[in-house]
Amino acid sequence: MTETVDALAGLVAGGGVVVLSGAGLSTESGIPDYRGPSGAARRHTPMTYQVFTRDPLARRRYWARSHLGWRMIARATPNEGHRAVARLQRGGLVDGIITQNVDGLHTAAGSAQVVELHGRLDEVVCLDCGNQTSREELDRRLREVNPGFDARVTAVNPDGDVDLADEQVAGFRTVGCTFCRGGMLKPDVVFFGETVPAARVARCFELVARARLLLVLGSSLTVMSGRRFVVAAAKSGIPVVIVNQGPTRGDGYAALTVDAPLGRLLPALADRAVGGVPVG
Repeated sequence: MTETVDALAGLVAGGGVVVLSGAGLSTESGIPDYRGPSGAARRHTPMTYQVFTRDPLARRRYWARSHLGWRMIARATPNEGHRAVARLQRGGLVDGIITQNVDGLHTAAGSAQVVELHGRLDEVVCLDCGNQTSREELDRRLREVNPGFDARVTAVNPDGDVDLADEQVAGFRTVGCTFCRGGMLKPDVVFFGETVPAARVARCFELVARARLLLVLGSSLTVMSGRRFVVAAAKSGIPVVIVNQGPTRGDGYAALTVDAPLGRLLPALADRAVGGVPVG
């Protein structure tokens, strides 16, 4: 792995790096990805915005599953990969981070200038009035109206959803917005079928346009939401480096691809590139 680390260190040494991260970076924090080697087998399809807003029963199923899954996301802590990215940033080599993850672990690891492309699971928004509240507050309210609700959870998906049989969610009660008295609550994350806010996308493109190097970490780049930044960088002549376990849909745009566990490779890269720069 030494030669790989040396090659990566040589590429990031000039600074001006923008990181694009995906679910693969959080697997070592106990959050499986969808498609990589540690991905959980999902028996139900991801919730779409259209189904969530139009189908009360589907919405109840989602909240029952997400209520349990949130507990596992909330317990997750940054791993060595997150901390290594923060060290690279503190060392002046990383100018910004675009993450497709909704777990907040980059910020928890000490990184700044993090654009959370798909939002954050620890925040809740009312679709009727726009009021935002914390997920902790919602969790408390759901526990109060669902005393004794519990189920054995063996795996959680990156969006905080889990697999539960229909009979396990029977009788689960949802709650509405307290600010406008009953408005529809939704995790402040971008569901399938929902559009990422235009200003957020524009900020990401601006970061990429100013970058000297785009470093992709732990993303299969399967969906265009993240892949578009790789395409934009390549078209602008900005080198793209991809570190992921398994092939990605962006490999054809990359100057270098590395198949390696991020929790091992990134700390070695930080050691080589910036040494003992502290975080925090």
